This record gives sequence, structure tokens and C-alpha cells, in this order.
Amino acid sequence: MTATLLSVCPDLREAFVRNDYAADALLDILGEDAHAALGRSEPVPVRLACRGKGALGTLVMMFLLVDDIEEDEAARALAPVLVGAAVEAGILVRVGDGVVRAAIDIRPLDTGAGTRWVVSDLDGSMRSAPTAEDHVLGVGQASLSLLRGTPTIPADTVLDVGTGCGVQAVHAASYGRSITATDISERSMLLAAATTALNGIEIELRQGSWFEPVDGRKFDRIVANPPFVVGLGTVSHSYRDSGLDLDGASELMIEQAPRHLNPGGTAAILASWVHVDGEDWRARVASWLPDHGVDAWILQRDVADPALYVGTWMRDGGVDPRDENGAEQARAWLDHFSAARVTGIGFGFVYLRKTDHATDVLAEDLTQAFEDPLGNEAMSYFDRVSWLRENDPATTVYELDPATALERVYLPGEDGWTGEVTRVHRGNGPHWQHEVDDLGALLLGGMRRGGLTLAELVELLAGANELDEAALLDAAVALVVGLQRHGLVHPAAVPA
Repeated sequence: MTATLLSVCPDLREAFVRNDYAADALLDILGEDAHAALGRSEPVPVRLACRGKGALGTLVMMFLLVDDIEEDEAARALAPVLVGAAVEAGILVRVGDGVVRAAIDIRPLDTGAGTRWVVSDLDGSMRSAPTAEDHVLGVGQASLSLLRGTPTIPADTVLDVGTGCGVQAVHAASYGRSITATDISERSMLLAAATTALNGIEIELRQGSWFEPVDGRKFDRIVANPPFVVGLGTVSHSYRDSGLDLDGASELMIEQAPRHLNPGGTAAILASWVHVDGEDWRARVASWLPDHGVDAWILQRDVADPALYVGTWMRDGGVDPRDENGAEQARAWLDHFSAARVTGIGFGFVYLRKTDHATDVLAEDLTQAFEDPLGNEAMSYFDRVSWLRENDPATTVYELDPATALERVYLPGEDGWTGEVTRVHRGNGPHWQHEVDDLGALLLGGMRRGGLTLAELVELLAGANELDEAALLDAAVALVVGLQRHGLVHPAAVPA
């Protein structure tokens, strides 16, 4: 019987478990310095650290460094998988007499529920290799961002759109009961199946474009790291190119995801959008949502200028922008951006929740460093939106979150320190900051459990400062709603 990739996965898992080919063990045998060198694609420190480390060292050099390995060493590390079976299955290739080399990337990753093994195509970081059109990307920065940004609150049914190597689907198995994953690429289906088989996880894999494989079905959670590269509407690599013009892939994903959510279901999506001269990017992304039935929290993490964006993705696809062919591709890409009046390309997270209310959208920048888990923060954000929809802030007693701090910034002036800005700062999670004036600081300082309602606090402030109470209340409600959405203030718990 000819060995196939899926047929050898149970025995390969046995080899990995026996030799402790795991995320923690990897750090232990390499040490911090060599582990950091691995992340920088510097093989020599890793190779030196693996000396004398037996089968585990061999597995690291085989799959992470793509080194040539003597067949007898490979046999000891892979047993009970035979080397010949590994070659037949496409795990190894013979490169000389008694010498083999990895043909695919298999690496341990802690996705939050212990080590999982992820199978992908070789990325060329340690040994140059061409990037095929159906290349299956491994765990890159975008994948890691989505892993950290996905809510892990339990969900009954989960859909992973554009699963690639299957890493998001495997992660979903830690919080979801039933997992379905789709991808248009036949090779993605194979490697995702290998990833799930290696980890002993049952996942429904369905090949097809976007949501077509699950037409008519609804889910409690959707996760997606789709091919969102903003381009000319052509496909050179299926893991990044959608064939849709500009940000059409993100538009399709954001527009269609709500149709496949159960009531109360949520989606966590990585997306890109263009910044068009004279237009607000927030309005552009919001226009992709229906007028009814969705709460949306859209967080822009970064904006790239067109030239940087094109150069980065050309190099990602193995194209040198300095040679003649590369220069022509860059010109066409940048001319296309220019014709569409594109001034930048934004990137970030889109969180959606299915409701039966008018659509609520908040699109904003989250460019500061923040503390994970952002996904569960999104779930809390949606809870706060629901509360605001059903309650009146003016008649509510508020309290400050324990992580909220008041900051005053002073700069040198002619007569000493001059106050420049006063703000409240959330010291955890997304680290939101809101500027406030002196009255706002006084208002927040009066908030406490068992204290006055917002309207009562405003009444006192208006009387003490001879201000129009109605106008001050309107301003106070607007301030508090923004602070509550960001978790700096909360409705106070009723004292026991």
C-alpha cells in the first residue's frame, strides 16, 4: 500500500509525542537566543543549539531549518514512520545517497490550549524555494494576530473561511464544539486535513470559494484570515490574492458574514481597505454592512503607503522589484492605485455580531500597543453596546473601572508649568485614552458605587458653575457613552 500524507499522520504524531517535539520543549533546547535567531531566519545558532540533542534536535533541523539529514538519523527521529513512507507521503525528499530533506513545514505551535502541529508549504525563510500559485502559507504574523484576536468564549458551531493550513480551525477546536473549515485550494484542503489529523481533531473540511461550501448554513462564530491583499484583481498566489479588485475581498467577507451567523453569533475577521483621497475610510468599511441586524467594531491597526505596500507584497511573492519584470509589475500596481485615488491601505480587525436591531458601527484606530486577549475584549464591547441600547445613561449610577487613571500633562511655559491636556487612560486591554476638560474630570471623580446618577451629578456641576444643565447633560452623556464603550466606566453594581 502506498503511503499518503494522511495515512502516516497517526504514526508521525506518535513520533512527535515520543520525542517531545512541542512548543515549550523547542524553547528549552534552543534557549532564548537561538529561539530568537530562529524567528529571524538565522539557522546557524539554531543548528549549534541542536547538537547532541538527539531525535528532537534532528526534528528541529529537519522541519524548521530544512537541513539535509542523514537517512539513519531521520529514521530514528520519525519512527515508527519509515523514511520510505515519509518520502512517498511527500513529507521528505531524497537529495542524495542516504540523505533526505523536508518537503513540507511541520512546526509545533501553542495556540492557547497546548501544542498543536501545523502543516504548511516551505516558506523559503531557511532555504530558498519558489512560491507556487497554490502555496499554502504557514503561521505568519497575520495568522498569529487572528489567533490572539479571536474570541475564545465557547461557541457551539464555528466556521473558518479560507482555512489555509488549518491553524485557525485547530485553534477553534479549543472553544468550539463543531468546526467547519473552507478553502478554494485543493492543496489547502490536503494540508489542513494533515494538520487536523496530526492533532487528532475532527474538523469538517469543505472545498470551495468563500461561503459557497456552506450555502444556507449559519454558525455561532466565524473566523477568517482571507486573501485580502489589495491589488489589481488578478491571482498569482491563492493564499493572498482573491481575484477581486482593490479591497473587494474584504468587502465580500464583511458583507456576507452576517448572513451566515446565528442570532447573537459573532465574527472575527482580518481585513484590508483602501484609503481614497477625499473619502473617510470609516464610512467606506461601514458601507459594506447592512442597515439592520449587525453590531460592528472595526479596528484599524496600521496604514501603509502604496509604494511600501506594493514592494512588501511583491517580495512576499518572490518578485524582485528591481528587475525588469518586477519593475513592470510595480508600475502597473501603483498606476492602478493612482487611478483609484488610493492614498493608503489600512489593515485591522473587523468584529461583527448578529442582532435584530438597527446596525451599530464603531470604526476607529487602535494603533497603540495593547494587551491581549483582544477577541474577548470584543465580546465585552458588544455586551456594552447591548446595555447602552437598552438603558438610559442619564439615569444610571456609574463607577470608574479600577484600571482607569486620570492624567494631566504639563509643559514648560513662560510662567512655569502650563497645562496642555487632561485625559483618562485605561491601564489594561486596548489602553484607550480619552481627553477630558476640567468639568469632565470632576464629573468622573464623582462617580462611585451607591452614589448619584449621571443626571444628578450634572445637576450639581451645572449649579456650581452656572451652566445650562440640559446642554451639560447632553455633553456628559456623549462623554460617558464613549468611555463606557471603551470600558473606562461601568454601570455601578448595586451595593449589597
